[in-house]
Formats: sequence, C-alpha cells, structure tokens
Amino acid sequence: MTLAARELDDLTRAIADRLYIQVGDWHLYLGDAHLAQALAIECAGRLDQGAGVCARQALEAVQVPIGGGATRLPLSRLVPAGQLRDLEDLLEPLC
Repeated sequence: MTLAARELDDLTRAIADRLYIQVGDWHLYLGDAHLAQALAIECAGRLDQGAGVCARQALEAVQVPIGGGATRLPLSRLVPAGQLRDLEDLLEPLC
C-alpha cells in the first residue's frame, strides 16, 4: 500500500508532534530530532501488514546515529513502550 504525498506529509506531522525518544528524563520529539519523516516513510511501506507489525518493524528499521554517527541504534531502543501504542493508533486508520 502506498500513501499519497499529502497523506505521507500528514503522517509525518502527526509523528513529529506526538512521538518522542527518551534519554533519562529528557523527551525529544521526533520532529525536533528530524526522525519523523524517516519513520513515516518506513511505516508507509509496511501498512499492508497491519498497524502493530508496521509500527514495530518501522521502529526497528530507522537507525539513529549516536555520538556523531560512530554508533547507530534502532529507534525502537530509544522510544518508550507507550509510544509504540501511540504509533499504532496513528497508523490504524491508514491500514
């Protein structure tokens, strides 16, 4: 399933405003971290698998550079568990 450009932009904005990574007690929203579009693109390619599978696989696929790019971690390792459900909620109407 593919999303139209406008739908992808809408998904990117929704992700940017709602999802965050957490380091200690600090929350950095994906829009501020410039990760929202990458996650939206990964999600768009997996919508036919259902919201739950799509969300988990997309969070694993997006690699976040740490320490100037010397190390990369999957976004799933930086996003709190409750944020997975929020992402599934955003994807559900699109699946």
